[in-house]
Amino acid sequence: MTDAAEKVRLSLEEVRALAEAVLSRHGLSERHVKAVAETMVAGERDECASHGIYRLLVCAHTIKAGKVALDAEPVVHDIAPALVRVDAKGGYAQLPFQMGKPVLEEKARNCGIAAIGINNCVHFAALWPEVEALARDGFVAFAFTPSHAWVAPAGGTRPVFGTNPLAFGWPRPGPHPYVFDFATSAVARGEIELHRRAGKPIPLGWGIDAEGNPTTDAAAALEGAMLTFGGHKGSALATMIELIAGPLIGDMTSAESIAYDDNAKASPFGGELIIAIDPARFLGDKAAEHLARAEAVFENIVSQGARLPSQRRYEARERTRVHGVEVPAKLLADIKALLD
Repeated sequence: MTDAAEKVRLSLEEVRALAEAVLSRHGLSERHVKAVAETMVAGERDECASHGIYRLLVCAHTIKAGKVALDAEPVVHDIAPALVRVDAKGGYAQLPFQMGKPVLEEKARNCGIAAIGINNCVHFAALWPEVEALARDGFVAFAFTPSHAWVAPAGGTRPVFGTNPLAFGWPRPGPHPYVFDFATSAVARGEIELHRRAGKPIPLGWGIDAEGNPTTDAAAALEGAMLTFGGHKGSALATMIELIAGPLIGDMTSAESIAYDDNAKASPFGGELIIAIDPARFLGDKAAEHLARAEAVFENIVSQGARLPSQRRYEARERTRVHGVEVPAKLLADIKALLD
């Protein structure tokens, strides 16, 4: 434990037990409880606090608002040799992915490339768990999802996009694949919320207030609009994700999601697109040779002192596996209050 007044240390098993207890207390069915809790444990394990058990507050609010189906039974639809769709039936996205993943992988092995569209789901988590799971099975993977319209386009002042993350996974020898996952907004919305909770200012460039003025006030940015990273480049990527994980798979845009929310301030509702490529099918007996060439790229990066994306998360796993995680005491108290 660090300063006992500020932080509490929990083992990962304690994090899991707490997450499962809160989700069960709020009526989520057992299969969903297990799947959703694991994403929160993964967030804490990798020291990604904005995607850890803080999200229990988000889930509890979404459930109370009636914006997620507690006992949804996802349905897998095999629609083409290289395409699968999973209707989440209004539930959280984790279980539909678990159910669709084996079908997606089989199709990718058969065709070389395959895609899955997860429809009608509530999505609150990072995307790296999906692409990391696929990369560990030997696939090159991409994932995309819109969210709520919280983010203004470059040069604009009104929200149009969600945080619209994209993730990529690449299989590697050894224990960890190459993975990156980032929002096309300057920062994840959860980071701004954590700054608000802590009473800390946000950096300029994260958001604007309701009048379109730059702000360092987290609450003002949450009421105004977030900004894309990299100006027009992030804005263009956000547009792409709106299209390929919205209309392309027959699901909502970020503007439609927030309209559906109707000021409930619940988690986004819509779809997710995931693409898997099988290098072995794509390259045949040359696969090992070309994957080895990829390792030279990684070596050229790290040999000059640069850090690979996800390297920090993997290092965190080794620490938290042994020492557990530190959770702000106020946040932990708020979470435990959800059990009352």
